[in-house]
Amino acid sequence: MPVLRLFLLLSMMLSSSGARSQELEYALELGGMAGGSVYFGDCNYSGLFKHLGGSAGALARWNINPRMALKFGASYAGISGDLKDTDNRFPPLDKTSFSESVADVSCLYELHFWGYGTGTATYKGHKRWVPYIQLGIGGTYCGDVFTMNLPVGFGIKYKLKDRWNVGFDCSVHFTLSDKLDGIEDPYSIKSGFLKNKDSYCLTTFYVSYDLCPKLRKCPSVEY
Repeated sequence: MPVLRLFLLLSMMLSSSGARSQELEYALELGGMAGGSVYFGDCNYSGLFKHLGGSAGALARWNINPRMALKFGASYAGISGDLKDTDNRFPPLDKTSFSESVADVSCLYELHFWGYGTGTATYKGHKRWVPYIQLGIGGTYCGDVFTMNLPVGFGIKYKLKDRWNVGFDCSVHFTLSDKLDGIEDPYSIKSGFLKNKDSYCLTTFYVSYDLCPKLRKCPSVEY
């Protein structure tokens, strides 16, 4: 009987160490983000650091697999601009500057450069930090204007622990409206799909927590 007890004890120890070496994946991720914002349009064509505003929001990420995810975000940001800061010549306008708040909701598809995880299961080749690119669709509410937007961007994420993540995210939201700044078609030129439309960039840092563990089968072993 002592031999049986010793065998059972060793079996439990080996199974527990094997479980710790496995890398658990999570389906859902919730978090908050904060950072800066900048507007691009008639009042600011190319100034990346002109009239910087603040932004804050929340995110939910559905992790399809370690290489892909769908991110749902809701953000509130400030945007502003002034025609005096541009080199363009405009016809006489009633409004030459603006300052507004933007509410943004979006869904973006993320593609990681390699598998994202803790890296404890070396056979998977996952990394604690991964860069990613993203593309999606969203909605913008600014003043009395509501329009769709097409967000595109990039980011980098790092897994602090099994369930905790931090990251940097940058996305430019191309809207389908030229009214965010209150100045629509100043040259009376008909706009195209994205031509002569307003846009804004959200640059944020985020912290998130993983939920809903996925059930994974152990890797098969051939004898």
